[in-house]
Amino acid sequence: MGVLNESPLIGIPPELAWELFDNYTDPNYDPYNYDLRENVPTHHNQIFYYLRYYGLIGVLLLISTTVIAQDKGQFESYSNPFYKTIVTESNDYDQKEKEEYKSFKMNFDGKQIPQSLGEFTIIDADEPISQGNTGTCWCFSTTSFYESEIKRITKKNINLSELYPVYFEYIEKARGYINSRGKTHLGEGSETNAVQRMMELYGIVPFESYEGKPSDQPFYNHEKMFGEIETYLKNCKKTNFWDEDAILSNVKSILNHYMGVPPTKFRYNGRTYTPKGFMRYVTRLNPKNYVDFMSLMQKPYWEQSEYKVPDNWWRSDDYYNVPLDDFMSIIKESVKNGYSMSIGGDVSESGYSSTHDVAMVPSYDIPSENIDENARQFRFSNGTTTDDHAIHLIGYKIDEAGDWWFLIKDSGSGSRNGNFPGYYFYHEDFVKLKMMTFTIHKNAVKETLKKFNN
Repeated sequence: MGVLNESPLIGIPPELAWELFDNYTDPNYDPYNYDLRENVPTHHNQIFYYLRYYGLIGVLLLISTTVIAQDKGQFESYSNPFYKTIVTESNDYDQKEKEEYKSFKMNFDGKQIPQSLGEFTIIDADEPISQGNTGTCWCFSTTSFYESEIKRITKKNINLSELYPVYFEYIEKARGYINSRGKTHLGEGSETNAVQRMMELYGIVPFESYEGKPSDQPFYNHEKMFGEIETYLKNCKKTNFWDEDAILSNVKSILNHYMGVPPTKFRYNGRTYTPKGFMRYVTRLNPKNYVDFMSLMQKPYWEQSEYKVPDNWWRSDDYYNVPLDDFMSIIKESVKNGYSMSIGGDVSESGYSSTHDVAMVPSYDIPSENIDENARQFRFSNGTTTDDHAIHLIGYKIDEAGDWWFLIKDSGSGSRNGNFPGYYFYHEDFVKLKMMTFTIHKNAVKETLKKFNN
């Protein structure tokens, strides 16, 4: 193997060290065989002595080194530059500028339209509020209507919760979906008389008892919430799972998370009420005192009929169907007599402008003198008139030409873009052609109701 000039053991000559190594590797060698009476190791166990001695020192050195070089930690700002790149570029892609959308709109230059709220005779109503990013115009408009009714009946100013009826309308919509095995319409929208139905079933509550959103959330937003409900219900249909109790429990969990749990009891002016007790004894509202009107040729006039739109998902056939002239007369006479109404229809005409706070029918669409029940039915039947928005009609004016204008309180976002946030001025032609139904107190239409065969 050649001559080794370096010892494998520190402090021992190479020759002795390798002799010890040879002995140590001998299978017959006993490293513990040394003379205890002599404190000097024998030749045969010298390797053991050195290994013990120097090995002990090595362990001590190792321990000492470990103590001296102990690792330390510290706080550092999290950094993941590439993840930031992923998020930034993904957002840039999702929000990249799309082609500008343009719609054909009427030119209002030179048009004699109302210029202020003061021109109108106004029925008492609270200030408009926004429905946010929700499809709940049906409830915001009708809740506003009932607030005006409370003032008319009791002279009380009570701010009602708009989202309390919405919560339970979603519950009932889910129940209808279950019972029909997924055949009823799913959506945020509903009809103005849905509030009446929810009042009968669940009562009403003041706003202070149920806001229907986290208090620090600036606007109502049901996009994610209803998306979860819709996905869940459609999955139930896909899997043929129809356990009503289990499904409604899960739907309530979603609603509770986003909207909060509606109260079963609450304090108001120092007293405790249930929602139905509050409705009866404080607001004095009776849901049975309110009726709904429509004007469509597809059903016989002077009969109660179904209003066939998706939002009438429970297929209510309680609508009083009247000829168009009667429809307009009821609206005009009612508002003149101090009755407001929740009214719904289509807001997609080119004469509908949020920046000008106005809605009218351009002559290039149809001249005023040609607006009749045929023109109205034609647009409804071909889908150019849809049931897409509900508002609160709270006032009127008659201009110098003898034309009627109606003051509209609107919770939609478009109403916030003009000079009078939350309000529109509707020309009577627009109402005649595009507004399809309204809810009103039956005392305003006593004589009309006598004409029905029921």
